[in-house]
Amino acid sequence: MARELGINEASLDRWVSAFKARNDTGETIVTESERAEVLRLRKENADLKLDRAFLKEGSIFFAQEASELALVKIRASQINGCAYCLDMHGREARAAGIDQRRLDVLAGWEEAPNVYSERERAALALTEAVTLIGNGGVSDSLWGQVRESFEEREIVQLLMAIAAINVWNRLAVSTHQSLPPQTT
Repeated sequence: MARELGINEASLDRWVSAFKARNDTGETIVTESERAEVLRLRKENADLKLDRAFLKEGSIFFAQEASELALVKIRASQINGCAYCLDMHGREARAAGIDQRRLDVLAGWEEAPNVYSERERAALALTEAVTLIGNGGVSDSLWGQVRESFEEREIVQLLMAIAAINVWNRLAVSTHQSLPPQTT
């Protein structure tokens, strides 16, 4: 995977070691050049490359419809308030041909039942429940709906996709990622 990202494997190993190493105060030991490398990779949108490589390596979510994955990413990003991810995944969804109306009303998907399929509604409900896990978790009735809409393998893939976008949202929000320049 490191080669696909254009990252030297020795460099990747140094990063892993650096993040495992701790000084006496418990802070991670990272050199200034390593920090600069992370910033450079971030500017090149390495997170998207890593996400795609991870998805390719693990065959995560490829069984799902592209629209389901896009809606999950955007809905979780809406809940988490991640402008960086909303911008990126919104552009990707439009480029993939997802109808603008479906994107426009996504935050109110429950009020637009004719716009989303049964599977999409189950995926969106699960996305909300997992993203807001502290608000009661995934109810038995929702879990039943998910099990009726998806095969077991697909449920695992869906949960992994929800978990992944929540991690990316938290990283982008925590590190104050700026929106890239607007393209025309």
